[in-house]
Amino acid sequence: MCGSSVLQALLPMASLPGCMSTTAKGTSMEKTITFTVNGEPKEVSTAPERTLLEVLREDLGLTGTKYGCGEGQCGACTVLVDGRTAHSCLVPVADVEGSKIVTIEGLAQGNKLHPLQEAFLAERALQCGFCTPGMIVGALGLLAQKPSPTDAEIAAGMESHVCRCGSYPRIVRAIKHAASAMKG
Repeated sequence: MCGSSVLQALLPMASLPGCMSTTAKGTSMEKTITFTVNGEPKEVSTAPERTLLEVLREDLGLTGTKYGCGEGQCGACTVLVDGRTAHSCLVPVADVEGSKIVTIEGLAQGNKLHPLQEAFLAERALQCGFCTPGMIVGALGLLAQKPSPTDAEIAAGMESHVCRCGSYPRIVRAIKHAASAMKG
């Protein structure tokens, strides 16, 4: 929404919730930043203080990563940066120069869902689905660190993710289901 020309015309960028003040394209404040997203090299010319979330959604069209709270508290914007989970709403895009980013769009292989995506479906670990992309990417980061997590380790590892629908027991089951599937 931050890049919406209608909103920009009505309100200054800094007054929009969750939007950082950005420079206009073509100004001297822009920097060319290169990184890899879902295995594909990307290059964007933008203000370096823009958030990774904003660049992913608005410049690269990867809308699976969601804007939730803008404060790193809800987990809706979770991506992997060099294999580690990150709340992309808090990461200035300049900080990912040369990094490898994975978003929810990068998990499936063609028509084959990632085991975590399959497990979330099988365990009905989603209701409205808004938090699901961040949950799945966060769970992938957790399983990379703890391939066989206990329920307590899953709860601790996923504590920065908020699900308004209250699907937490099914989310824990889905992560355990995926952990088993990913071993074999």
